[in-house]
Amino acid sequence: MPMGGFNMNNLMKQAQKMQQDMAKKQAELEEMEFTASAGGGAVTATIKQKQLTSLIIKPEVIDPEDAEMLCDLVMAAVNEAMKQSDDTYTAEMNKLTGGMGGLF
Repeated sequence: MPMGGFNMNNLMKQAQKMQQDMAKKQAELEEMEFTASAGGGAVTATIKQKQLTSLIIKPEVIDPEDAEMLCDLVMAAVNEAMKQSDDTYTAEMNKLTGGMGGLF
């Protein structure tokens, strides 16, 4: 008989289901690609599983006299794609855990 209305079996079943749901969602997120652009589309970066999978640089943005600007655009595009990935992962895990992701 549960003490004080607390059912340990029910709690364990819920925890197991949450773990299964989290594993499934993580697998789905690993397959997602995130793309971001900088400089009005001059540089476009795509990442998957926190790895850069594509980098497109329009030829007109390549200026030998201003390599620093090109570096800045590449970093901005890659960083934004990484941020999208992180934000999506956090949001999806929070949906499953009700914001208690740090406990699991």
